Amino acid sequence: MAKSSNSIKTPAAKFASLRRFNLIMGLLHFVQGMFMIFVSNDTTYPIFTNYLSFDVATTSLKPVTESFYDVPFGPAVALFLLISAVAHFYLATIGYDRYVKNLKKGMNPVRFYEYALSSSLMIVLIGMLIGIWDLGAILLLFTLNATMNLFGIMMEYHNQHTEKVNWTAFIYGCIAGAVPWIVITLYFVGSVTSGDAKPPAFVYAIVPILFVFFNIFAINMVLQYKKVGRWKDYLFGERVYIILSLSAKSVLCWLIWTGTLAPV
Repeated sequence: MAKSSNSIKTPAAKFASLRRFNLIMGLLHFVQGMFMIFVSNDTTYPIFTNYLSFDVATTSLKPVTESFYDVPFGPAVALFLLISAVAHFYLATIGYDRYVKNLKKGMNPVRFYEYALSSSLMIVLIGMLIGIWDLGAILLLFTLNATMNLFGIMMEYHNQHTEKVNWTAFIYGCIAGAVPWIVITLYFVGSVTSGDAKPPAFVYAIVPILFVFFNIFAINMVLQYKKVGRWKDYLFGERVYIILSLSAKSVLCWLIWTGTLAPV
């Protein structure tokens, strides 16, 4: 079996510093999440189901839309922050030994499991802000984005056993991750260019800013595997992931809170 190209030897002090870093980031996520629960209004966004029904009068099938659930947006925003908080606290406490073991091999599966939940919820909420309210479409957005992150685990796992970096999982992950943004862009452009019902002003900022953030995550992985500059140390890329995660979630939560959740 080939030795991992990402295998690293790092002084214990660096891991201890990363442990403290996770605790701090977990706390920052937790505080923001609790704020979103307790200091948000009761704004909700609808989810609908669509199905075909036979119209006896016209003897034809017609689409029928029914309300499925009204999502309370404050708790929904809080949830992706609290998911991250739980992951950081786990890595810094009971999961620390496994965390270090994986980092020495150039891996952190917990990171991508967390992203599969938290960033997929973020994608769903962004979609709902621009009118993606169909239950089927929401499930597809969530699943595709989660799949992208699970490919991240496969990327790190596969490259434990190769002499040369294998980019297959990364490429497939990019394909899966691009589809939700294509759908969001189609809805966003359609809502902007047709009729008088324009998206709220804060949504114009959310879509491009979060799109950039999501792509920087992929760039960080490329820099890790290309071993560019400080990214030669896998732990540097790990810290960048953590900072990006906090930054993206904080930007999204505060833009949503300022735009629609702040008490009047």
